[in-house]
Amino acid sequence: MIARIQGILLEKSLSSVTLDVGGVGYRVFVPLTAIYDLPEAGENLVLHIHTHVREDAIQLFGFPDPAQRGLFQMMIAVTGIGPRLAMNILSGITPEELAAAITRGDLARLVRIPGVGRKMAERMVLELKDRILKAGLTPAAGPGETPQGVAVMEEDVLSALLNLGYKETSAKSALDKAAREIPAPTTLDGLLKGALKILSGS
Repeated sequence: MIARIQGILLEKSLSSVTLDVGGVGYRVFVPLTAIYDLPEAGENLVLHIHTHVREDAIQLFGFPDPAQRGLFQMMIAVTGIGPRLAMNILSGITPEELAAAITRGDLARLVRIPGVGRKMAERMVLELKDRILKAGLTPAAGPGETPQGVAVMEEDVLSALLNLGYKETSAKSALDKAAREIPAPTTLDGLLKGALKILSGS
């Protein structure tokens, strides 16, 4: 079973990379949140691998560090989450933010991830919270980082957008998108600027 690959990056897409290892090209699926931090083609790259064996294929899922791979492996142990869905989830939220949302029981944040409904979010919290805390994969909550603090901050930003004359539907849509795109922990000012940028189309 392959656990680590080091080679020359040949090409990368939004979902995978191809590595040249001793003249053999390996296709490795990588989360979108990690793609932008990878080196350019022609440079050396090390990925920590989870090997998934099926009857008709062997798939490699790669991560920049062992902690991210560990979180991925915890996720695929959850009922109803396979490797592809786990990779899609990690493409919609950073590993740090995902771990924090799970350990805090922040269902509102989890259901904003594409492919995650409320039942799935509840199952993730139930099955992963203790395992993530035990593994030390998430930092302690700081001021304003609790679900309640985030909810209050989002309400303040929405109120500010409405006061600026934006329609509620457009404001909520921009706020949700900004919350997904801005790395945690965020601030009221950062969230407001992100929403305004989306609303202005810039």
